[in-house]
Amino acid sequence: METFLVAVLVCVVAVALDWLVGEPRRWHPLAGFGRWASVAEAGLNGQPQAAARSLCLGALATAIVVTPVLALAVALQFWLGGWLWLVAQVAGVWLAMSLRGLAEHGRAVSSALNTGDGDQARKAVGWIVSRDAAALSDEGVAAAASESMLENGADAVFSSLFWYLLAGLPGVVLHRLINTLDAMWGYRNSRFLYFGRFAARLDDLMNWLPARLTALTYALLGSTRVALRCWRTQARTWDSPNAGPVMSAGAGALGVTLGGPAPYANGIKERPVLGRGPGASAATIEGAIALVQRGVMLWLSVLLVLALACSWVVPGGAG
Repeated sequence: METFLVAVLVCVVAVALDWLVGEPRRWHPLAGFGRWASVAEAGLNGQPQAAARSLCLGALATAIVVTPVLALAVALQFWLGGWLWLVAQVAGVWLAMSLRGLAEHGRAVSSALNTGDGDQARKAVGWIVSRDAAALSDEGVAAAASESMLENGADAVFSSLFWYLLAGLPGVVLHRLINTLDAMWGYRNSRFLYFGRFAARLDDLMNWLPARLTALTYALLGSTRVALRCWRTQARTWDSPNAGPVMSAGAGALGVTLGGPAPYANGIKERPVLGRGPGASAATIEGAIALVQRGVMLWLSVLLVLALACSWVVPGGAG
């Protein structure tokens, strides 16, 4: 029980650290991992391959780039002790999530929309979404940013907390590495359709439960009845098994309409409509950011109460 309380306190300190200083602007470990992954991908995915071979090479590349980092995270448990091990855990959770960074990216878009600077808003949203930002209307910009806040809140914040609490530092490290590979290789184009499939499916698997806990969190903190109805009726129409619940519940909680057709470099992608209500605006982006932030506070509060209650009920429990 004491171990659970320590883990929750690690999360609290990591969230506070993220809130105070944000993520590192330079020398972020994930940037180095991304370069290492790019080298491995270039070496194994340089020539057109048959589907089965490409899939196997993608699985091999995933193992090659992830195993050394994961092994280091596991080894730290034996190399470090006491305060050093606690510091390593706080640092791992802090580096794995991006609560403040997510809000900063979203507010760069909402601030530009509020001042009527549509060009700057499209430039800012282009940093966080893959669609053709230049072809977006102001409402489309707001919708894209809102969707990004809701989805990345699940991927980059709630899932990190979940995997740390479930499997410690190795768990949160593994999740962040696989999620990064999915972002790099999870494209449905000729280069990555099969090569990136192993990482993409593993990311889907690791995010399945955290995504649904996130969707429930959004629903509880917004228009609950509408959010649950949207989740139940709309989530399965989305092409991502985890983004569907998160974004439909989030849109319903905010009382807005998201989804729908979106422009990409290769043309318009017809997407289902999510949520219910008016179209997105700058206020929707702010609402999505607040939903993520309030959700984190809810998780930490509930976990802290549970951990304290367990430590009182089972004094001196196994740790």
